[in-house]
Amino acid sequence: MVLNKLLQLFGVGKNKKKDSKKKGKSINPVSQGAAPHSTLNILASNSLLDPCSSGAGTVLSLQKDEPECSSNISSMIKEVHGSENEDNKSFNQFDVVQDYSDHHYAKTSPAKTSKDWAKTIQNEWKLLQRDLPESIYIRVYEDRIDLIRAAIVGPAGTPYHDGLFFFDVCFPPEYPRCPPKVHFHSSGLRLNPNLYESGKVCLSLLNTWLGSGSEKWGKSNSTMLQVLVSIQGLVLNDKPYFNEPIIFSSKEKHSLGYNQTTFVLTCKMMMYLLQKPPKHFETLIVCHFHERERAILEACRAYGCGMVVGSSVKDGQTYLRNKCFAGFKKSLDAQTELLAKELAANRLRALQLKREVPAADKTMSIS
Repeated sequence: MVLNKLLQLFGVGKNKKKDSKKKGKSINPVSQGAAPHSTLNILASNSLLDPCSSGAGTVLSLQKDEPECSSNISSMIKEVHGSENEDNKSFNQFDVVQDYSDHHYAKTSPAKTSKDWAKTIQNEWKLLQRDLPESIYIRVYEDRIDLIRAAIVGPAGTPYHDGLFFFDVCFPPEYPRCPPKVHFHSSGLRLNPNLYESGKVCLSLLNTWLGSGSEKWGKSNSTMLQVLVSIQGLVLNDKPYFNEPIIFSSKEKHSLGYNQTTFVLTCKMMMYLLQKPPKHFETLIVCHFHERERAILEACRAYGCGMVVGSSVKDGQTYLRNKCFAGFKKSLDAQTELLAKELAANRLRALQLKREVPAADKTMSIS
């Protein structure tokens, strides 16, 4: 009921009703605000990025830390959805849904598969449901178990902070002998050397970039969870400039400039998500950006005043006021104005949703 009301607010057609028995663990969307840069220690192979900041390779060893945040979204969820314990009124971190019509691989006809393949996918579901970091959200599809959609919260301390990044996944019939196919919802933006405008994700773990031995996908020890954690921890990092395959300059100023451009593009992607949210993530998008609105706009103002992108007020790091900074400030100010309008509209959606929930509950109790 809540999701249908929210879909109406976005002007999206009604989705099929979800089976509440298939819901995963219930969580408060984005309880950490911005995801920690390090997320989870997993039994992963060494993962070599398309381009890797260390040059020869990067070892995936991400520690699970306490989330970094400036505020908690729990109160927001209680206001909009009521009690956290009411599964049908909170955004589940892992859930099974039906409508996959906007999935990138929706038109890819599922090939003939074996029972072993289906069992492998079921095991992937169990692993994701049990071990997902709090800053990653998953939707799997009842009628297409070969498909997954993931939302990753941009890590704190990076130019991706407070953003949401969506990936569509398809498990081929050869899985796990070969890695899953992963498509990034880029909105036509190139905000990372590993994430192309076309949606291609370059990562050795996906066999889409150079690597050898344990750096590449292994049928017996690689998982979808490792792929997601690799993207969040190694791709969406604090210095994505050094992910470039060919570094023309190792000077820090070029990295700072790249972060400026990346943050502006991240803000643009926020705006696109608010305008057209992916199916089944409408609630997450409303709640996340409603909760993070002030932090996002404050960051825009601080960066426009010279603070280094990704740094905190406590750090007090500032840029040199040069021509490059002047160009960044102009672009950021223009994007901030547009984003602020979308965030204001989103605020109204959240407040309207808050009013709709009691009425929906009353209608359900009467019926």
